[in-house]
This record gives sequence, C-alpha cells and structure tokens, in this order.
Amino acid sequence: MSQRIVTLISEEDIAARVKELGRQITEEYRGRNLVLVCVLKGSFVFTSDLARAIDLPMRIEFLGVRSYGEGTTTSGVVQITQDLSRPIEGEDILIVEDIIDTGLTIAHLLDLFRTRRPNSIKVCALLHKPSRTRIQVPIDYLGFTIKDAFVVGYGLDWAEKYRNLPSISLVESD
Repeated sequence: MSQRIVTLISEEDIAARVKELGRQITEEYRGRNLVLVCVLKGSFVFTSDLARAIDLPMRIEFLGVRSYGEGTTTSGVVQITQDLSRPIEGEDILIVEDIIDTGLTIAHLLDLFRTRRPNSIKVCALLHKPSRTRIQVPIDYLGFTIKDAFVVGYGLDWAEKYRNLPSISLVESD
C-alpha cells in the first residue's frame, strides 16, 4: 500500500500567518518579560519561525511532552519527558503548541505552570481541531482551525516521520 502527501495548508500561508502572529505578540508583550515555551517535539519548527517574527528580547524554553506514542490518537495521559531548564516565576509565559485537539495536554500544562507562579500564561497554537475537544482551553493566538484529520508536516509527525515537510499535510493511502 503506497501513501501520498496532500497539502492542507501551504508553506506560504503558514509563513504569512506566523508573521501576523509575531506582530500581535510583539505588540502585546512590549516591555514585558516574555518566555516562549516550545512544547516538543511537534512545535519546534513553529516556535523557531514564531520567535524570529517577534521583535522583542525573549527567552525560549523547551518542554518535552508525550501523549500520542506511535499511534494517531492521544492516549489521554500527558507525560513530561523534559522539564524547563529555569524557573518561570514572575515571567510572562507563552506556551507554543503545534496542535490543540482534545485540550488535555494544554489543560495539564496550564495547571502545572500556574503552580510555578508566573506573571501570566497564554497559549499560542498553530492548529486547532475543535471537533475533538474534550476540555475547553484558552487559545490566545491561533494560526488555523482545521477539520478532524490527522495532519503532518511543519514539525508534526506520524511515528516520528514527516516533521520536515514545509506544509501542513494529510497522508493518504492508495
């Protein structure tokens, strides 16, 4: 059985939206102590482009999280695989996530980070899949809303493959 990649959101559309998100974040966080928290692994490409689109001094932290394993549906259990390297108390935290579908991961991270007493916490997601929502979570900055389909590319994977695709795509089997 062969597979083909079908583009859902083009590289150009992603780049334009990331630039706009960067402008919005720059305006809102001017003069504040911004820390981007990149949720690994899927958000690394988005975080890299977003950071360059934000015209402010900032710190970038990386947080390893796992809830999918090798499959295409979440296990519902959020596991921290790599914690932040420095405290976030008194800082303005922007969690950068690749995709929010059930809301379970972001809800868990928001609860976890609140215990660390940051000045503020907001969420920036490249993609939102509202049809899969199990827990409503705030999305302060959103790239795109998509249908209920398993997507890859621009950092998102399927069993660790396809992260390097420049667009958000579907993998279809022939």
